[in-house]
Amino acid sequence: MGLAIPKMNVVRVGFIGVGQRGSGHVKHYCHLDGVEIKAICDTQQNVIDRSVKYVIEQGFAKPDVYTGSEHAYREMLARPDIDIVIIATPWKWHTPMSVETMESGKHAFVEVPAATTLEECWQLVNTAERTQKNCMMMENVNYGREELMVLNMVRQGLFGELLHGEAAYIHDLRWQMKELDESTGSWRTYWHTKRDGNLYPTHGLGPVSQYMNINRGDRFDYVSSMSSPSLGRKAYTEREFPADHERNQLKFTAGDMNTSIIKTVQGRSIMVQHDTTSPRPYSRHNLIQGTNGTFAGFPDRIAIEKLPSKIQLAYDKEYQKQMDQWNSSDKTGLEPAKSSYHSWDQDMDKWYEAYDHPLYVRMGEEAKRNGGHGGMDFLMMYRIVYCLRNGEPLDQDVYDAAAWSSIFPLSMASVADRSNSKTIPDFTRGAWKTGKPLGIVS
Repeated sequence: MGLAIPKMNVVRVGFIGVGQRGSGHVKHYCHLDGVEIKAICDTQQNVIDRSVKYVIEQGFAKPDVYTGSEHAYREMLARPDIDIVIIATPWKWHTPMSVETMESGKHAFVEVPAATTLEECWQLVNTAERTQKNCMMMENVNYGREELMVLNMVRQGLFGELLHGEAAYIHDLRWQMKELDESTGSWRTYWHTKRDGNLYPTHGLGPVSQYMNINRGDRFDYVSSMSSPSLGRKAYTEREFPADHERNQLKFTAGDMNTSIIKTVQGRSIMVQHDTTSPRPYSRHNLIQGTNGTFAGFPDRIAIEKLPSKIQLAYDKEYQKQMDQWNSSDKTGLEPAKSSYHSWDQDMDKWYEAYDHPLYVRMGEEAKRNGGHGGMDFLMMYRIVYCLRNGEPLDQDVYDAAAWSSIFPLSMASVADRSNSKTIPDFTRGAWKTGKPLGIVS
């Protein structure tokens, strides 16, 4: 915890997996200072060629290529001139590749989820501790503008003492089942036939965990989980594929909606939901509730009981403007009402002006120019390189990777056991009690 390695003048990077997700990572590293792209590995020649072409077009030397088998990455890991490895592969490879990366003397940066079993979670922790190498799960949502702003609000005490959070990954991905030979759907579809639980917990859970100082003053204690029936994907395959198609032979077991409730050692509660099947709008919930108010996302809205003076002033000005308009009208409408925590405030401009995270204020426009889910991907990569080059601890560590990913297998165990609670291991081995909360970096 708090691992800080010696400063790197140049961060030398290797990539494993440059398909849909990994190709974006390559592009972002081409627009960061102090980076050398040394090697690219993938099993598909066409995606390798695409990324190599982009790297050369940006003025970098042609990276070395590793391909030809599922284990070609091991040749790349044997090189002494690579410092970090970016892993963007199917889920089953995340832990093995991360472990082998650290064993080879390199730092591992892996896509979500970092692990799919408790055994894998412990493998990551044990290897990182023994090798003293970083193992960061690249939870990009922690670098969204809204999530960064809410973290800043929490650190300034706007919501009072935190009580409850809500997190989700609700995203209709049924269309991925049409990706048959390559791309995400070619392998992700089958997870819905193997497991019943929360298959993808970290996008919503990561930010809420940072708000609540999970592993840094509090930690997950236990989780209870239940799933709805598994109906949507079967109905979709029957509608979209011929009756004798392979997709119609699959038996889907993952409930369309999974709801899990986490209890923390300090007594807080967190609801985590997963649904990639139902026809409904995208949402990560991103709700945090405290003794003085609540923020919720999708759409962004806020309700505060005791307003800070800088926000109260904005409300007073808006109220006076509304009153002036009302007084000059025929007064057939109702009198304007001042802000109240009994109703949501969805006008976020004044809140951004007062609480935008300093990192976003400084880098937000550049992040948006470089793209990746509205800029959050680029901002995450920027922070990784910044921390490595300045000898600072990363914003996320191996304990976060293990704890957030552990909800994947533990939710399944709870669903299979009539939703009885399952203990969440203390991956920090007690270090959470003295762990330093994530600060507001600028």
